[in-house]
Amino acid sequence: MIEVLLVDDETYVTESLKATIPWSELGVEYVYQAASPSEAIAIMEEQSIDILVTDIRMPEMNGLQLIELVAERWPDTRCMLLTGHSDFDYAKKAIQLHAVDYLLKPVNDDDMVKSLSACIASLKEEWERDDQLNQLVYTMKSDYSVLKQNLLQELLLGRQLSASSIKAKLEQYEVKVRPEDTAMLLAVQLGAYFQGMDEGSVALMEYAIGNIAEDIFAQPYRVWHGKAPHDCVAIIVSAPSHGDSSVFRKERIRSLGLWFQETVNDFLKGNISIVFSDWFHFPQEVAGMYRSVQAAMYRMNQEDEYLVFLDDLPERRITSLKVIEELYKPPTLLQLLESGQWEGVEEKLRVLFLALSSSQVSREQLYEVFLSISNAYLYVAHKRGVDLYSVKAGGVDLVLDRSMLQSTDKLEAWSSGVLGILRQEWADDEKYNKNHIIKQVQELVLSDLGGETSVKTIADKVYLHPVYLSKIYKSETGESLGDYIIRMRMEKAVYMLKSTNKKIYEITAELGYQNPQYFSKVFKKHYGMTPNEFRDQ
Repeated sequence: MIEVLLVDDETYVTESLKATIPWSELGVEYVYQAASPSEAIAIMEEQSIDILVTDIRMPEMNGLQLIELVAERWPDTRCMLLTGHSDFDYAKKAIQLHAVDYLLKPVNDDDMVKSLSACIASLKEEWERDDQLNQLVYTMKSDYSVLKQNLLQELLLGRQLSASSIKAKLEQYEVKVRPEDTAMLLAVQLGAYFQGMDEGSVALMEYAIGNIAEDIFAQPYRVWHGKAPHDCVAIIVSAPSHGDSSVFRKERIRSLGLWFQETVNDFLKGNISIVFSDWFHFPQEVAGMYRSVQAAMYRMNQEDEYLVFLDDLPERRITSLKVIEELYKPPTLLQLLESGQWEGVEEKLRVLFLALSSSQVSREQLYEVFLSISNAYLYVAHKRGVDLYSVKAGGVDLVLDRSMLQSTDKLEAWSSGVLGILRQEWADDEKYNKNHIIKQVQELVLSDLGGETSVKTIADKVYLHPVYLSKIYKSETGESLGDYIIRMRMEKAVYMLKSTNKKIYEITAELGYQNPQYFSKVFKKHYGMTPNEFRDQ
């Protein structure tokens, strides 16, 4: 509710205003009165005043000085001035001090109500905006864990972001890891005890494991953890490259890793296995390291608890098969998928598998191909909100189905099958989004035919560029959005001409047109006759 303070050294003025203005109808709960600026300040220090109405000519301090002080101490309070002096200098000074209105005494009640109503409406709009902003901030804070995990997964899957964009997101989401840090990636596989739990319990365990890692590695590292795309927990530990070099020693990390395993076992009663990547530059090399630790996990015995470093693996080697390089040539598979170039994706995969089928390929090399393709699939699925695990059993997780690595043909069949699912989901999603936009646009047009309804104002409300919105609307309905707005106005005009006795100029105003002659011109173009001729027929 609104609280108002009336200030005038002539108390009959404030008494009259308090008695004659319908305050409750305006939404005003309390009306306070003050006979001097000092009394007004005392009231404002104790009460939450929303609107100050003050006379200009008063002893000790004039009204202009009072609203200047109020603007400094209570900047959210709206100020209105009353005076018997219609001097332009007063009005000019009041405008400079951001007074919302300037009324001459004796005050006409209707003018006062009109001014107060506008002021109250402005206050409520501002409060609503503040509420929306506060809700947005609250939502963002509560969703930070989701946003952080989404960003982590995007980086692991190979999304390329500018350095400034990554830095801004890390700061906004309160992630401690920083660009240009020297970092190490830990892939944590949950043991058999955890795998027997339901999905919700596993998610809780993964979150708890991440928190334990954050406690253990917090000194001297920066830590960022989250659910990785491929059935494991990803933990990034980092430190500034120019800092203490001892933090990069393997034995220091190994001892923390062993402590990490022991702590998880003690508190959560289950085992975890860890693969440590090499040290790398964050974030440029994180996607490559993720593929490397995933390949290492594939080679390990899933039944055993282990803690290994990539550079300790005796069989570690860089895949030398030239045909695999096709995956990394621009445009990459991820770039083609992200832009919806399905024919380009199919051609890239066709060339890749044609080359693979004519070469001697090891299971490890096939696994690298699988990781590269599945990472790209997972990224676009994640972006579109598609859960490939539920859509296609074994779609991306080799723990569920390793048979696809038995031959190039099986991997190609898997790649083609998941691509078909993604393509269909993408098409269905785009169709739904377009239909939703069309429905939203039509509702906006019909709800405000009398306002400043135009392609631009509608586009602003649905957060699209006017040209893009017009293109979507025309492609989906066969009618331009501008023509639709005019048609709806003309149909409403016909109804009003038939069912009401309103004057043409009244109908013109209700339909949002400024000029009756222009309205008549548009109506005649649409129906072949003027509004008057239509009404008279």
